[in-house]
This record gives sequence, C-alpha cells and structure tokens, in this order.
Amino acid sequence: MTLSRGACVLALSTLAACASHAPTRSDAVAPASTQSLMQPVDSGHDLLAKLLAAQFALQNDDLATAAAGFADAATLSDDPALAEEATQLALAHKDWALARHALARWQVLAPQAPGIAQSKAWIALGEGRTNDAVGDLQALLASGDDKAWRLIAQTLLNAPDKLAAAVVLARLAPADHVGSKESNAVAVSQLAFKLGDKSYARRLADAAVDRFHGEDAYAWSGSLAAASDDLPRARTVFAQAIARFPASKRLRSGYAAVLGKAEDARGAALILAGGPQDQTTFAARAAYAARADDKTLLGALYREVLADKGARDGARLLLLGQLAELMEKRPAAIDWYRAISERDDHYFEAQQRLAIVLEQSDRLDEALKVLQRLATTVNGEPEQQREVWLLQADLLGKRDRTADALAVYTQALAALPDDARVRYARALFSIEHGEVAAGERDLRAIVQQHPDNAEALNALGYTISDHSKDDASRQREAFELIKRALELKPEEPAIIDSMGWVRYRLGDLDAALGELRRAYKKQPDADIAAHLGEVLWMKGEHAEARRIWDEARKKNAKSKVLVETIERLTR
Repeated sequence: MTLSRGACVLALSTLAACASHAPTRSDAVAPASTQSLMQPVDSGHDLLAKLLAAQFALQNDDLATAAAGFADAATLSDDPALAEEATQLALAHKDWALARHALARWQVLAPQAPGIAQSKAWIALGEGRTNDAVGDLQALLASGDDKAWRLIAQTLLNAPDKLAAAVVLARLAPADHVGSKESNAVAVSQLAFKLGDKSYARRLADAAVDRFHGEDAYAWSGSLAAASDDLPRARTVFAQAIARFPASKRLRSGYAAVLGKAEDARGAALILAGGPQDQTTFAARAAYAARADDKTLLGALYREVLADKGARDGARLLLLGQLAELMEKRPAAIDWYRAISERDDHYFEAQQRLAIVLEQSDRLDEALKVLQRLATTVNGEPEQQREVWLLQADLLGKRDRTADALAVYTQALAALPDDARVRYARALFSIEHGEVAAGERDLRAIVQQHPDNAEALNALGYTISDHSKDDASRQREAFELIKRALELKPEEPAIIDSMGWVRYRLGDLDAALGELRRAYKKQPDADIAAHLGEVLWMKGEHAEARRIWDEARKKNAKSKVLVETIERLTR
C-alpha cells in the first residue's frame, strides 16, 4: 500500500483553518466575561496537537505512533479525508483493531466512499475472514466504480496470505465469467499470476483468448505459457495470434522469444523478418541470426539494412558494423565503426568493436592505438576506463604477449585498486598462464574484501581443487569455498559444476555425478561436458561418457579442457 501525502496536507490544512479564525484588532482585547472562558485546552482534545505529533512520528518512520495519532485525531474531526488517512495508516501497519476503529469513523463521515468496502476487505483478509472479504469486494464491484478492480488488486496483493487472496479472486472472477472487457480479463489473469496461482491465471488467459480473440489476450496467454515452460502451447498461441494480427510487432517479438527459448533461433529471426521493421527489430533479427550462426540470414539482413531508408545514426552504423563483422567482412566493419562520431552515444562501443576487428585482421598495433585514444577520451570515467584496460589486456593475451597483458592489468589496478573485476580478470589470466600462486593471491584478496562475491569464491575453490589433486586438506578448503558460493547462487551452472568437480576430487563419485548432470542440464557447454564425461568414465560408463563428449565437440571442438580430458582418458 502506498501512503499518500495526505497526512502532511491534512496537518497543514488544519493549521490554515486555525489561522483563518485569528482575532482582528477590534477584538484583540476580550471582555472580562469572555476572558474568564479562555482556559488552556486539554491536550487530549486538541486536534492540532494530535495531528502535529502524528505527523512528526510519520516523518520519523514511527508508523505505529503515527497511525494511533491519526486515529485519535480522526475522532475529533468531521473531515472524512482525515479518517481515511487514519485507516490507511493503520492498514499499512497491519493493526487490524486500530484500522477497524478508524474505518468506523470514516464510514460515519463518508458512508458511500468506495474505499470503505476495500478497507473492510483488507481488514478481513488480515484477520483471516475470507468469506467476509469476498462479500466486501463483491459490494465494491457492485458499486459500479470505475476504479473497483484497481482497488481489489491493491487489496489482494497486500494480503498477508497470498493463497487466501487467490481463493478470493477466483470467487470474484470465475474463469467462465471473464466479463465484457478484454483489458479487465487480462488484468485479472495477471493478478492471479502475481498471487501465485499460475493454473488459474492460465485458465483465465485461455478464456480471454476464446472470448475476445484480441491482441492483448493472445500476447498475455502466449507469454504466460512460455513462463510456465509450456513452449508447445506458447507456439500455438502466438502462431494463431500472428495469423490474426500479422503486423503486430509485440506478438512477433513474443513469438520470437518463445522460439529462441526453444533453441530455434533461426525460426525466431524469420518470424521477426515477416513483420514491420525498425531499428529494434533489425537488432533482434541480427541477434537471433548470429545465435543460429546462419550466414544466409545475416547476409539478407545486411542487404536489407543497407537498403533501408532510415537515418544512419549511431545505432544504425553500429548495427551495420556488427553485421559486417558477423559475416567476416572486416574491412566493411572497420569502416562502419569508424563512421560513428565521438559525440554519439554509441561511440564507446564502436571503438571497442573496432579494436577487436583490427586485432582479428592482424593489425594489433592499430587496435592498441585505438584503445589508447579511447582511454584518453574516457579519462575520469572509472567504469569505461576499466573496460578499455580489460579489452587491451585481452587482445595482448591473444597474441601471447603475456608480460604486456599483465602490465596492463597492473596499470589498471594501480588506478582502480579496489576494482574486483580487474583483479578477477588478472587472477584468471595468471592461472591460465601457469602463475597459479599469483592468481590464487588475487582471488583471496577479492574474497577478503568481498566475502559474498560468489564468482571469486567459486574460482578460488575450483582453482585449489584442480591444482591440489592429492592434498586432502586443500580439497576440503576448496569444498567449503564452493559451498559458500553455491549458497549465494544455488542455480549457477558454473558453481554447480565446481561442486561436482570437488566432490570427484574428494572421491565421492556418485554425488559428483549428480551435481555434474544438473550443471550440464542447465548449461551443456564443453567444460562441464569434460567434467561429466570424466566422472562417467571413472565409473566405467564409457559409452555415455563418449556420447557426452561427442555432443560437446559438435559445439566447441577447440575447448582445451575437453580436448585434454579426452586425450588423457582414452589414449
């Protein structure tokens, strides 16, 4: 519930009211008979004093005192807005007895206010009286107030028991009575989803599609099916929707997202290509075509963007450069990236891409000069400086200029000594190039400074485990580090993989296999495949190990970990 500024306004309006009754000069001296009546007001009956005290409490985030103060003030005032504010504060504080007290005053002063029924239902849900809440909200619907469903949604979303709130919603809006407005039917389904009743949300969404066949209903129904991982249903809904609304960018984007989730990136690009085009659509098509590694689609899109009559601003030039780069048209990519003005918002990204393409074109010295100029341009911007240094070190590393790359990392850390990303990158670079002790020192420094850095905990644990095969104490330390990382990010595939690997090192092959299968299901990459295959091999399950490795080689035959594992175990 969002508290309004009404409390402050009410206090100020009361002050204004007092000021409006200030005595004039002619009655500044009261007759003696009147003076005898001018006694101090009992603070217990002073409306202004109560309002000011409650307002100060609210400003100090003392909601309990503020709610009680406004409720007391409401009993002394005939202003329904004050009683409403008192009720809202009591509801926000979840003081149901106080809320009922304030609500009784509000109901006396404004019996027809639509918020009365809402507040009754709010209190009933707070006190576990589901049937009463249903009756109150039905009364709100029957009032014909245009804001009724908004008030109902606010009430149900703030209910302490979301399951009970979902039950109330189902009684207010049965799936076979979705109403006469598509927008309301979709909104009720979305409300059911937010309350955690996904099954009911699906029934409402399907009913809305069947009743209205509208764009909003299709879009929500398809998205809801996708969110529930029912991709066949999502595809069916979006296909039907696009047949009815072929020019809808929203529906095509939704359908493309479903196809992408189903690993059909090419299909996603084709769906987007069939509708209206703009910069966002072009960029999305490029991303899907790149994921599919479909040079034919990329080439067609490149020609289409070249022919498009839209303005060639920074975003368009960057896209043309990226498409040329993906098609390995490096000279063209270099020209597109260089065409972006330093004043353009896309200049920084374009210069980074330019350096990468120059290095790929065996023009490392030019690439380094681009980055040096860029570092000067972004001087004083730590985040962008970091990105320049990290890219510079990466390009040097690719050309086996190890000492120069380490010098760049050191330069970056001299300027940004507390930057965990730079230190983490240097650690991994050092480990990759055989300087395991140096890498471990950097990782320990990160963990000491950022004890909840899951990536550093995982990298340190994995490094210790991988390079301490026969040291039981080091393996136990690695296990504890990875365990902490997994507690922070329990669904992260890389960390699950590390846990499987350290369990393997500790000799628990069955537990290791369970972890590695889970990691591979979430992220079937070459490194995890290498680890999973090794554990399977050591358990004697050679056929399955070879199958996993063959799958991985189709995706990444150059993985050092995969190649080394297969050669070591099968030679």
